[in-house]
Amino acid sequence: MKRIATLVSSILFALGSTQTVAQQLDDDSQISPPSIGTDIPVTYFGPPPSSVEPELIGPLQLLTAGEIDFDAGTITLPLYEGRLKETGESVWYVITDTTDADVAKALGINHAAKLAFADNLRAVRIAETSFDGTLLFHWGSVDFSPERSVVPGNSTDSDAPAFPPSSFQPGAVGDELYSPLVKITTAGEHIYNAPMIAFGTSAEDLDFCDSTPDYSLVHDKVVNICPEEGTVTLELTSGFSFAKPVFYLSTDANNELPAALEGAIFAPGLRDVAVGADDSLFSAVERIFGFINGPTNTVENQVNPQRQGFFSALSGEGGPLNVLGGIPTVATDYSPLWDLNLGEWTQEAVDKNYVSRLTEEFQILGLVERGFITGPGGARYGSTGNIINCPIVHRFL
Repeated sequence: MKRIATLVSSILFALGSTQTVAQQLDDDSQISPPSIGTDIPVTYFGPPPSSVEPELIGPLQLLTAGEIDFDAGTITLPLYEGRLKETGESVWYVITDTTDADVAKALGINHAAKLAFADNLRAVRIAETSFDGTLLFHWGSVDFSPERSVVPGNSTDSDAPAFPPSSFQPGAVGDELYSPLVKITTAGEHIYNAPMIAFGTSAEDLDFCDSTPDYSLVHDKVVNICPEEGTVTLELTSGFSFAKPVFYLSTDANNELPAALEGAIFAPGLRDVAVGADDSLFSAVERIFGFINGPTNTVENQVNPQRQGFFSALSGEGGPLNVLGGIPTVATDYSPLWDLNLGEWTQEAVDKNYVSRLTEEFQILGLVERGFITGPGGARYGSTGNIINCPIVHRFL
């Protein structure tokens, strides 16, 4: 029992916490200085090309509405208080994306034109602004009181936890009408990505400016929340997009398992967003690629530079290092709604020592085409039906 408790603790740390860049990306995956291998110091080099043109190589903060702490792996964003129109209950939320390009530029949030195609049934809530600017939500609530848990599944190897977990519980559960997406009728009917941070709670009860918050009241990604200052600090997750290391923010998922793994809200409303169409006409989603049996650390207390996947994450070695599709400045098809494609390396790939860290979409698809990666258990590769709301925050390269 003690081993299981330790495993659960390490799993929740690995999957839902990012204390440092090194813990998530590993030292070998961070961007090395250009002075390595030269006879001059790093101070002799000019600024990264991305400071001149965002599309060029180099670091770039994409969600500029907040301040990133790279050592802690967090972002501090503006915290907004709205109301549920019918009951007057407080709705605490952040804004990360919108279909309105001008507002996105003005507020420093991501422009996600594809969210317009998500407007179907429960997937997009309705809201309106009151005379003082307060957002009034027509429906949707979240219960933040459940305690998040993930217990590894049974394994033939007693030292390795198995995927999927044998039991799991998201730390926050939305009602049947909850979705983070909101169409504001008084703002051109544009759609905003407005993940909830707390619900039905007063500012006084959320006063955790300098202390650990009460997670029965707030989102599991919250590090600090300070209504008096109008800010909330949230944990970020590390991954890759077209071989570029990135930070993103996991806030919601349409099913309980990814919600528990990601430390996100279970948002039933997102089940009304179509999956499996990726970049096609009228698709609201982009693909995110995860791996069941990627490389793990082979020597205790030593980081394998190829480490990746859910076996590794369930062993407490760090996050799964998922691979995202198109993000702004890299592609034109960005959406914060990521359609999970879950891959499993085949026995042939394992036997031939092909299993390695993957960082780029078409690299993955090529291995699928050649038969080295399949869906779980040898199934056809493709959408799992799981959507994770993961706004992009920063591009390291």
